[in-house]
Amino acid sequence: MKRNNTEQIGDVIRRLLRQQGLETPLNEYRLVDAWKDVVGETITRYTMNLYIKNQTLYVQLSSSVLRQELMMGRELLVRSLNEKVGSQVIVNIVFC
Repeated sequence: MKRNNTEQIGDVIRRLLRQQGLETPLNEYRLVDAWKDVVGETITRYTMNLYIKNQTLYVQLSSSVLRQELMMGRELLVRSLNEKVGSQVIVNIVFC
């Protein structure tokens, strides 16, 4: 007997995460983890703290020169980070 109501396991897991309210925190974790891949090792060394609140990524940097440089490319960073995660997780970045 063949079943017609089969689903892909990935779709089932995504639906379960969404129903349990875990999809957003998981995507936020992925985005913070993707920071080092998007910006590279050099910038990661100057990064002290990352967290997301209200769709804004807060990045604490130890270099004021780097902070100014990253502010200029903020929109590109937002797009790159969201693309890396595959979902719109953040809409802004604040450099502290």
